[in-house]
Amino acid sequence: MDRLIALQVFHRVAERGSFAEAGRSLGLSPAAISKNIAELEAHVGARLIHRTTRRMALTEEGRLYLEHVTRALDALADADRALCPIKASPSGLLKVSAPMTFTLTQISSAIPAFLERYPELQLDLHLDDRRVDIVREGFDLAIRGSDRLEDSSLIARPLTAMSHVLCAAPGYFEKHGRPRTPADLKGLDPIRFSLSGHADVWEFEQDGHMERIAVNARYSVSSSLAVRDALRAGFGISLIPRPYVEEDLRTGRLQAALEDWSTVKTTLYAVYPSRQHMAPKLRALLDFLVAQFDQGKSG
Repeated sequence: MDRLIALQVFHRVAERGSFAEAGRSLGLSPAAISKNIAELEAHVGARLIHRTTRRMALTEEGRLYLEHVTRALDALADADRALCPIKASPSGLLKVSAPMTFTLTQISSAIPAFLERYPELQLDLHLDDRRVDIVREGFDLAIRGSDRLEDSSLIARPLTAMSHVLCAAPGYFEKHGRPRTPADLKGLDPIRFSLSGHADVWEFEQDGHMERIAVNARYSVSSSLAVRDALRAGFGISLIPRPYVEEDLRTGRLQAALEDWSTVKTTLYAVYPSRQHMAPKLRALLDFLVAQFDQGKSG
């Protein structure tokens, strides 16, 4: 027995005073109506309706039960109605995890405009380069960067791909020489971003030939901004996402090397639990993120 359906059938029979009328309004056959009432009576252990071939009437137990059933069905209807505003427009709390450097350099300046567009929306943004457990920690969405996204039951929507560039300060190259091949890196000072999927080995490819260079660094750090600071200070050389140093390369504060070799790309994904029954608040955030990077492509 589907108890909710049986309760709805009982309520409709009592309301219409007729099995046939109840069946027509619910789109059920007379046999299905009778079966639901019989199973409900067996469940509660009492006769709820006196019925003959010509008429029906609630028993005393049926009248008492109807009061409680009516309140329960009304409460369920109220619960559904309470969600209508949430389902209709973005509102409520969004809990989001995102990498710190990526967010600060690529997203955060646009977030105030996003929140102004949706005044009923609250954003709890956690800037953390660790890989959070979205479901266990209660996040609605996480932004993750990866060369290869692991298999998962989560939905992953690609947002953008960041190429990497090998670079250092001009003064560092003047002092130590500019590498002409990946093998030349073995005599230089790598700055290691410890959370990268390629932290220990840098890969370079040219004309189908791959070279892998082990990264033996004096300085390892879990922030790309700290890597950039060390590069600016002339401390060493690093393979870093190009968007993080684009302005430095443009102004000459940093210089690129081995540009005739291709290097790794990191794809950024919006990762979330499910496509089914997606809340408007999550849909609004996804649309915002996609628009941000579509705008960057067109620009």
